[in-house]
Amino acid sequence: MALSYHPARGSIVAVNFAPGFLQPEMVKRRLAVVLSPAIRSRVGLCTVVPLSLTPPQKVMPYHCTLAVPFAMPKAWGNVERWVKGDMVTTVGWHRVDLLILGKNPSGKRIYQTQVIADEDFTKIKRCALHGLGLSALTKHL
Repeated sequence: MALSYHPARGSIVAVNFAPGFLQPEMVKRRLAVVLSPAIRSRVGLCTVVPLSLTPPQKVMPYHCTLAVPFAMPKAWGNVERWVKGDMVTTVGWHRVDLLILGKNPSGKRIYQTQVIADEDFTKIKRCALHGLGLSALTKHL
């Protein structure tokens, strides 16, 4: 089900990279952090940085760890993840799903709507800048 609004910056969402992407691009459904704010001229798109359970073979400036400080759906687990700042991608909302935590007593879905802390979001932006070859801009964060 496609989103009808832009998720907040710092939201963790599930992104389906499978259809249309080929190796060495991301090619499966995975968690990602929303980097972009809502931009009026980019309706239906958001920029994300993927997260991985697998540590990189060699840790680079575009990698860091993220311990998610709030409840995650059981399927994803509350485990530390690696930020893949070298894989920043803009995706359509049809690829993005909010995380479902369960249902309330009346059967309505409960979504994870918290965003990560400013300190963690700054770390992720720093990784993304390194991954884009814009390391000099990290001094402005």
